[in-house]
Order: sequence, then C-alpha cells, then structure tokens
Amino acid sequence: MKIVICDDERKMVEDIDKMVRELMPEETVKTCLSGDALLEMLRTEEADAVLLDIDMPEKSGLEVAGLMNATGKKPILIFVTAHDELVYDSLKYHPFAFVRKRYLREELPEVLADCIRELQTKEKRFHFRAEGGEVSVLLSDITYFEAEGNYLIVHLQTGTYRLRSTMTAVQNTLEPEGFIRAHKGFLVNQEFVTVMTQDELRLASGEVIPIGKLYAGTVKEQILRYMRE
Repeated sequence: MKIVICDDERKMVEDIDKMVRELMPEETVKTCLSGDALLEMLRTEEADAVLLDIDMPEKSGLEVAGLMNATGKKPILIFVTAHDELVYDSLKYHPFAFVRKRYLREELPEVLADCIRELQTKEKRFHFRAEGGEVSVLLSDITYFEAEGNYLIVHLQTGTYRLRSTMTAVQNTLEPEGFIRAHKGFLVNQEFVTVMTQDELRLASGEVIPIGKLYAGTVKEQILRYMRE
C-alpha cells in the first residue's frame, strides 16, 4: 500500500508521517508540501491513499481533489482539516473519510484500518463470458453497464466488453457492491459519479447517464448516502 501525505505545514506532515509509519510499518509513505507537488507526483506514480489537507494556500485541497478526479486518478481520498466547516463543501469530491487535526491520534488509526478494508474490497472481480471468451475484471474498473438488445455493454476505464445477460441479473449481483440502477438501460458504478442533477448523472469521464423516472427516488437516495459516507 502506498500512502501520500499532502499538507503545507511541515510540522503537520512530519506528525502524520510518523503516525502512519508507526501504524503501518510495512507500507510506503511519501509526503508533499503543496497541491502542485502532489499533482506532479501523481502524473508519474500511483497512490493507494492520499491524506490531503483541505486548507492550503495557492491550491486548496478541494481544488486539488477536483484536478485529481479530472485526471481519472482514484486513490482513496482522506481529507485532513482543522476547519470542520469545510467538510460540507468537500462532499462532492467523494472523500473516503475525514480526520480532524486536533483529534489526529484518536481518528487516524481507525481511518487507516478502514482504508485497508476498502482496498481489499476493491480487489473484487466480475467474471463473465464475453464474445471473445471468459473475462475477469476488477469491479473498480467498471464505470457502467449499458443495455443493447439482448446484450449488455460493459464500459471500463480502458475499453468495453459485450456480454449476453439482462440488466436485472447483473443488478442483483452488483447492487451490494455500489452499482446503482439509474435507468432501465443503465447500471452505474457510484464511484465514478461526480455530479447528480434532477435527470442525469455525470461521470468522471465526462459521460452523462440519464436517470429514469422509475428509478429517480432510489438513485438520489443512494447517491446522497454514498456522498455522506
């Protein structure tokens, strides 16, 4: 597991770094002192989790989170803040958790333990038979399913597959894993939803998924619950 800590206060970076290394001595930990330095690092390196200060000069943690989403980078995002009032503004960036600086020693161990469990969950796979043979993909790579006659198109971050199945059958399998039936023709991975309007979901890729009237209530309830979590 690779963890990156980003805060403009050197002392806070050192304190968090020390705690993470004590709690997770076998993991890789890197540090940055600005949002720009973090974004530059993520251009060439992968991170499993980012501990990101919300209130930073030049680029705030919220701006940095938005730019990370725009690049398709999806590390587990943990906001670290001394300003509780900023938490609400951060919800649209889908943070995994928050850690308050004044309660760092109390809250960080539990959040890191939750991180490990989340990463283990992300390793879950979806197995199916496509036109080219047997396929196994990570659930975290699937953005959405689209109905096409008697087939479904599986949209991944890196391409598509076509399988013969019903949307209801796949929904019954994947709904407990965070997939939301937004429309009779679409099943969406909530991880990739960045904006929800009255009648559509916008994904990190820029794609737009319609919300069917039959599913509107459930979709909004599920997305809002996910954003609060």
